Amino acid sequence: MTKHMVVDAAPRPTAAARVLAVLGAFGPQHRRLSLSEIARRAGLTLPTAHRLVRELVKWRGLERDENGLYSVGLRLLELAALSPRWLQLREAAFPYIDDLHETTRGNVQLGVRDGLEVIYVEALRAREQNAVNSRVGGRWPMHATGTGLVLLAHAEADLQAKALQPPLRRYTPLTVTDPVEVRRHLAHIRQTGVAVARGQITPHDLVVAVPVLDPAGEVTAALSVVVETERARPRELAKLLTEASRSVSARLARTPISLPVPRRAPG
Repeated sequence: MTKHMVVDAAPRPTAAARVLAVLGAFGPQHRRLSLSEIARRAGLTLPTAHRLVRELVKWRGLERDENGLYSVGLRLLELAALSPRWLQLREAAFPYIDDLHETTRGNVQLGVRDGLEVIYVEALRAREQNAVNSRVGGRWPMHATGTGLVLLAHAEADLQAKALQPPLRRYTPLTVTDPVEVRRHLAHIRQTGVAVARGQITPHDLVVAVPVLDPAGEVTAALSVVVETERARPRELAKLLTEASRSVSARLARTPISLPVPRRAPG
């Protein structure tokens, strides 16, 4: 008697999972997509993607431009603005971010950790600076950014090990990709309270970053300024950032809020 092995079929994605896959097709490097690109990136058939995209456009979760390309719609921005945890952090920091922007004429960023990456929850850009690197919602590996290095320096050891697992991505010839060298930087950051990174993502820029503390005294975010290296004054920037960070941390300590816990890293 021949026995046949029974192989369980993979479960079909739920309707909610398919909608989330459509939204997840968009990202910092994929802000505008055609219908076929959405289907491919979401792993859906073209008819299914077409039906879901049509419903999302009707709901204002997606928008379609005159060229037939889709982008994230205002309805999602409205929903994101309702998040009390990120909103309170941004509101506490924004007056000082604005002051730093006016004083330094550089890109000013407020970053938090999400898994193994840093994501910008607030940013003000200087006209002459590279706008792509300083957008709200921008996401970068922690080893290559000033804000990321600050957050990584104060993270637990197992998360550091995961974030520094080679190969580390190189963006410019100056990007530090040797985990041993990155760890030396992290130790220096913990000692001084300041991260200074030159040419890590764009070759002609210098970043200075400092931690922001929650009411319990734990590092919950990082504040940074990006300026052109040739006009940078790292010590002056560090002083300005430290003063701003203390003010933001003090404001958070006076506010009865529940700050976000960073998403656990995969693995």
